[in-house]
Amino acid sequence: MNAQFVRHPGGSRRAAQRQTCLVTTDHYFSAEPSTPDERREIEFSVAGRDYKLATAAGVFSSGRLDPGTAVLLAKADLPTTAGVLLDLGCGYGPIACVLARSAPGAVVHAVDVNSRARQLTEENAASLGLRVQVSAPDEVDPDVTFDQIWSNPPTHVGKAELHAIMERWLPRLAPGGVAWLVINRHLGGDSLHAWLEAGGWEVERVASKKGFRVLRVVRKSG
Repeated sequence: MNAQFVRHPGGSRRAAQRQTCLVTTDHYFSAEPSTPDERREIEFSVAGRDYKLATAAGVFSSGRLDPGTAVLLAKADLPTTAGVLLDLGCGYGPIACVLARSAPGAVVHAVDVNSRARQLTEENAASLGLRVQVSAPDEVDPDVTFDQIWSNPPTHVGKAELHAIMERWLPRLAPGGVAWLVINRHLGGDSLHAWLEAGGWEVERVASKKGFRVLRVVRKSG
């Protein structure tokens, strides 16, 4: 499986500098971004399929497919059968859209605290004719469990908050479920691996590329 990204064409250095200044006023994990909702499109390919998604300032990696997400989609095992899947921290929806297209019989949930990200994910899924249930974290039915959780988690929220996110969502894996995570080695990839193992999870590093770790996480048996 190959994941590639294409930068938005036609942008000048000055325009990029203006965009950088805009993004610094918000974090991608802000609930309500205050930057202008100016849309652009990015294109990428995963597993031989092409994607064109809308994005905007104020969401995660708004100018391109994030390199960590690209590594995750290239190295993890994409689902092909029915199940209940979660894209945790969906941004504008690249993972959710890939999951929904790869496993059209699955129920795909996409969760993000950022309202603009949720809106973009809804629009992008609809534009591709895909079914994705998009929610804020507190809107997800607490009785729902997931056969797979996919995430490029928000490392910039800090280690304590990152651990809290994992503690909230990983226990919602169904029996036999698996979580696929990607994290930058320089932003705590190895320490997260060790922390998960200490917390009772089996963790396998299935790939390491461009400084990113792809982790396969399942509950320890017994």
